[in-house]
Order: sequence, then C-alpha cells, then structure tokens
Amino acid sequence: QVQLVESGGGLVQPGGSLRLSCAASGIIFSAYHMAWYRQNPGKHREMVALIHTDGNTVYADSVKGRFTVSRDNARNTVYLQMNSLKPEDTAVYYCKAGSPTTGYWGQGTQVTVSS
Repeated sequence: QVQLVESGGGLVQPGGSLRLSCAASGIIFSAYHMAWYRQNPGKHREMVALIHTDGNTVYADSVKGRFTVSRDNARNTVYLQMNSLKPEDTAVYYCKAGSPTTGYWGQGTQVTVSS
C-alpha cells in the first residue's frame, strides 16, 4: 500500500519560514519524481516545486529564490524549505510521487501565513 504523509505545516508570520516533509512508503522512492503542489478552495491545484530522480529541480516563478526542494532517498523523504513566506503562500500543500506510468498523492498539510 502506497502512503505519502506530509508534515510540518502550520501558522507562520509573513517573512517567516517553515519546512515541510513528505515521507513515502510502498514505493521505490528513488525511482519517482517528487513534487509539491498547493491549492486553495475554489482554485486550481498548482505545482510549486519538482525534484527529478536525478536531483534536478523546477520551481514555480512565484516561489523561485524563496523555496527549496530536496530529497533524501535513504529516508524516502522529500522536503520543501519555505523562506520569506508571504500571505499568498497560504494553501494546503500536497506532495506527489510521479513516474511515467502512475502518480500518488498525499493528504496535504495546511500552511497559513498571517500576522
């Protein structure tokens, strides 16, 4: 059974930082591209950051220079370090494990940026 479990969300003030984690089980983690998405009610789910199996990364323009995605294949975990947070970063953040043939989603973790 595949499981992706996100953690690390919460309430933070503008300008603050959070680190999200996503622990995977039931898959050969190193064989999957890992991505972070976010979504607000009534809005489309958007990709925030992607890390390929070879470690190459892709970021949405809105988070470039502020967010960093990394992976630890030994721990089957992907991270999202979020710095200089803004109120518009408020959303539910999801991780996704993707391969050429399939994809799996986590349940999400809420991030709220507010003073």
